Amino acid sequence: MQPVQPLQSVTSAHTDRSLQLTLFIVSLVTASVLGLIVLFIFRETLPALSGPGMLRFVTDESWHPLENQFGMLPMLWGTLASTALAIFLATPLGIGAALFCRYFAPRPIVRPFRALITLLAGISSVVFGFWGLTVLVPLIARFEPPGASLLAASLILTIMILPTVALMSEAAINSVPESYSGGAAALGLSKGATIRQVILPAAKSGIFAAVILATARALGETMAVLMVSGNVVQTPGSLFDPIRTLTANIALEMAYATQFHRSTLFVSGLVLTFVIAALAIAAHRVEHRAGSHHAA
Repeated sequence: MQPVQPLQSVTSAHTDRSLQLTLFIVSLVTASVLGLIVLFIFRETLPALSGPGMLRFVTDESWHPLENQFGMLPMLWGTLASTALAIFLATPLGIGAALFCRYFAPRPIVRPFRALITLLAGISSVVFGFWGLTVLVPLIARFEPPGASLLAASLILTIMILPTVALMSEAAINSVPESYSGGAAALGLSKGATIRQVILPAAKSGIFAAVILATARALGETMAVLMVSGNVVQTPGSLFDPIRTLTANIALEMAYATQFHRSTLFVSGLVLTFVIAALAIAAHRVEHRAGSHHAA
């Protein structure tokens, strides 16, 4: 006679299969929605891409749809410049906040400090934009008019992405095994040396993922940047020059754009999609390399 499987084992196996099927369906739906969005954006860009092609978006001097000028390069430079400056400022601040919470903050301060960062992550972008428009822009204008500028947009983005960098970096630092710190202490390393030579290298893949996610959010931010950047289509020559980002341009003109003009706005969205996809691929490769390194 064959042994009878325990009822608990049969139930567990059935639960595992149901969970696996549910997760597969959820993943399939998510991938399908993402694919449909990309296909829709690509379809809407066809009128613009099948005519003069992508070259005119680079060669046209500026963006004046009524004059048949569709140069996106100034807005692309404005988008990349504001994002790069925000990442440059937010990365050390976020990592520093994570290290402060983990190693230096007095115990009574840790929880309120982390709660404050979490609260900052939940504030709506329009609130950041309103604060920037009423406080930050006039402050910058005292030193260099008009105030609404690349610098204002970058500072607003820095504040908005700082919680992402800080919270994800803290999670990466907390995932480093305690044995690493113990081994460093046994070798006589100070706390600062342990952080620089042991903790941060061990957590670098998680920190890099935090920076990539923050970059993607900064690239896609619309309302706050629209309110403080000045919305002038030009390549910025200094931090105090007004700019217009690709996302702000879409938000400003989609309501009344028609035909070819509308299609060119979808080209802007397609460009942003490709940039964010490239960031995701880079993050995946870094994570894969880190996993291979640890396995070796």
